[in-house]
Amino acid sequence: MAPVAEDKGLPWLSAGLVDLQVNGFAGHDVNGETSADEVIALTAALAAVGTTTYLPTIITASAQETINSLLAVRRARAVDAATAAAVPFVHLEGPHLSDQAGPRGVHPTAHIRPPDLEAFAQLQEQSHGLIGMMTLSPHYESSAAFTSALVSRGVRVAIGHTHANNAEIQRVVKAGATLSTHLGNGAHRIIPRHPNYIWSQLAEDRLTAGFIADGHHLPDETLVSMIRAKGVERSILVSDSTSVGGLPPGHYRTAVGAEVVLDDRGQLREAEGPFLAGAALPLIAGVSRIAAHGAFTLKEAVAMATRVPGSIIGGRGEIATGSPADLVTFDQNESDGELHLRTVIVSGRLND
Repeated sequence: MAPVAEDKGLPWLSAGLVDLQVNGFAGHDVNGETSADEVIALTAALAAVGTTTYLPTIITASAQETINSLLAVRRARAVDAATAAAVPFVHLEGPHLSDQAGPRGVHPTAHIRPPDLEAFAQLQEQSHGLIGMMTLSPHYESSAAFTSALVSRGVRVAIGHTHANNAEIQRVVKAGATLSTHLGNGAHRIIPRHPNYIWSQLAEDRLTAGFIADGHHLPDETLVSMIRAKGVERSILVSDSTSVGGLPPGHYRTAVGAEVVLDDRGQLREAEGPFLAGAALPLIAGVSRIAAHGAFTLKEAVAMATRVPGSIIGGRGEIATGSPADLVTFDQNESDGELHLRTVIVSGRLND
């Protein structure tokens, strides 16, 4: 990232944002009764807020519902050049997660199940190899072997929605897991001071951690401490946005969380329960929050939403020869540090 010129009236220039965790946005969803048209519309909605590369994130569901979502993404990539360029592969968040309240989040209990390599292989075959990342819990006895099998097939494995102990986490890391999904969330409301599964992942240098920087999922002081522990080069900002992202406050029924409430602060919660139900702000909001806080430089804040996640999926999030011509320009407010998007360029063309 570099300033265009010394003239303060000109904007900053960056690679387009890269989001590794998107359930939906602006009324569009990759879960539930989705379609290729829904995915195409989601791609356009994300581009409008600066996210030019993203991983459609499919949560825990029945095998049939999961394949329906995968096929919707596959069809969208086949018929729409913009979606094909924006979506390198899909992120499966589940179904091999903790079944405990808290770590499970809003993933439906009925479909939580142990790792099953044959079932995964069927999904991968039916989707023509579209799955490139999976979030799982290491607490299952078969998690390490499953991780090793996925990694050998080129699939990135992330730890998330877990109640695993340190030994279980270490076994999965040794088997090839390299990521932590929205670290600090998908957790019990009360955990032991130490040891616990958050400290274990923070201390593990082989894990790059995703963080939701919307001001609701993690208090600022917690988020700053976690990023400092991981370091910018092992920290990724994600939106974890759902279909109600960008919509007015109110009650909604969604594929992620079922009955949810979006308040006027942008916080999304279960309608009947104490837990968050995903997020409602785009990735640019998280970058803006980090940049405005002051604990990290503007360059570092942008890197955690461009170059660092781009390196995970390969060849994205950088302004370099041979990289996709996905760019954004923005201003930073001098008084409060917030970022204001000006323009988005997708594949070399100005996004209208």
